[in-house]
Amino acid sequence: MAEGWIGTGGIDLTERPVHRDWLMAQAAGLITFFGAALNPAGGFFALDTSGRPLPAPGGNGTVRHLHETTRMVHCFAIAHLLGLPGADRMVDHGMAFLRGHHEDRAHGGWFWSVDDTGPVDATKQAYGHAFVLLAGASAKVVGHPDADALIADATAVLKTRFWDDAAGATTEEYSADWQPLGDYRGQNSNMHLTEALMAAFEATGEAGYLAMAERIAGLIIDRHARALGWRVAEHFRADWSLDPDYEGSPMFRPAGTTPGHALEWSRLLIQLWELGQRRQGWMPEAARALFLHTCNIGWDDAGGGFYYTLDWDDRAARSDRYWWPCAEGIGAAAVLRKSGGDRRFEDWYRRIWDFTARHLIDTAHGGWHPELDDDLRPVTRVFAGKPDLYHALQACLIPLLPPDGSITRGLAAQVAAAR
Repeated sequence: MAEGWIGTGGIDLTERPVHRDWLMAQAAGLITFFGAALNPAGGFFALDTSGRPLPAPGGNGTVRHLHETTRMVHCFAIAHLLGLPGADRMVDHGMAFLRGHHEDRAHGGWFWSVDDTGPVDATKQAYGHAFVLLAGASAKVVGHPDADALIADATAVLKTRFWDDAAGATTEEYSADWQPLGDYRGQNSNMHLTEALMAAFEATGEAGYLAMAERIAGLIIDRHARALGWRVAEHFRADWSLDPDYEGSPMFRPAGTTPGHALEWSRLLIQLWELGQRRQGWMPEAARALFLHTCNIGWDDAGGGFYYTLDWDDRAARSDRYWWPCAEGIGAAAVLRKSGGDRRFEDWYRRIWDFTARHLIDTAHGGWHPELDDDLRPVTRVFAGKPDLYHALQACLIPLLPPDGSITRGLAAQVAAAR
C-alpha cells in the first residue's frame, strides 16, 4: 500500500457513528488519564509517561504554571458537560488554586508559576492571562459560582495592563509590579487571547469581547499573514513590524514560523466568522488558504507529521514532530470541511488522524507522546512526560460539534436540547 494513500468510502468520517464513538472514547480516556493530576496540596501535578506525578525538582513542592492550571479548569469544564463523574471537583480545585496561589493580591494579575510557598516566576504574561479568561468563561458555562468574578477580574487586567488599543492587540510581559519587560510583541499570546475572547463572548453575550478578537485577527492574519503568503509570523517589535531574526525559548518563542499556529488560526477564523454573523468576509478565504498552504509546506511527505518550525525559506528548522500541531490540524480540517470546504479537508482530516493514531497516541500508557524525532520515536528534548490535555482533548471533540462555536458552547447546546 502506498504511504500517501487515503481511502474515501463516500461519507465523511465525522458523520460515521463508529468514528464518532471512537472519538468520544479517546476523549474519555484522556480525561481519565489526566484525572490523576489533582495535587492534594493545590493545583495539578505534571504527569510522567505512565500518568504518575513527576517528582518535584526542588524542595518547595511541584511548580505549577498558569497556563497549565487554567487549561485544566477549561478541560474539566468540558468533562463536566460530557457528564463524567469527578469533573466538578477538578474545576473547583483549579479555580481555588487560581485565586489562592496564582493571583497577585498586592499588584493584581496572576503569577506565571508558583510552588507551595509562593511565586517562582512572578512575571505577568499575556499568554497566561489569556488562559485565565478562558478558564473563567468555561467555568461560567458549567455554572461555577466564582466564574463571573474571575471573568470580570481577568477582563479588567487584560484591558488596563495588556491591551494596546492603537494596535488592536496585546502587549506581552511585565514584572510583578507591572514594569514592562522589553518591547517584544508575540502572535502566540494574541492567538490564544482571540480564543479566550470568543469564549468570553459566548459565555457573557458582551459584544466587546468579539470586537477585540476581530481586531487581533485583522492584525495578525489579514495584515501580516496575508502579506507573507499565508505564513503566520510569530515575533514582532513594539510597533508591530516583523522581527524575522528573533529566537526565544523553543517551547513558546522559537525562531521562524510554526505550522501548528497557522492550523490553529485557520480553525479560530471560522469560529470568529460565525460568531460575528459572517460579517468579516475575508475570514473563510484566509482560513482555507492558511490551512492548505501550511499542509503543503509543513507536512513531512515521507514520514508524516508536521514539522515543529520552518525557516523563512519553508525548510524544516526544528524537524521534531510535536503532538499539538496534529491536534490543531485535526480540529481545523474538521471545521473547514463542515463549513463548506471541499474534499481536500476531509482527506487531510483522515491523513492527520492516521498519523496520530499510529505514532502519537500512547496505547500502552494513555495520553499522547508529546514529541517524536525524525525516526518518529518518542523523545524528551523539550517536554517531559505527558504535559497536556488541552490540545488532544479538543482534537477529539471538535469534529463532533458544529463549526460555529467553541466546544463548551456546542456541548452546552446539546445538554440544553436534551432537556
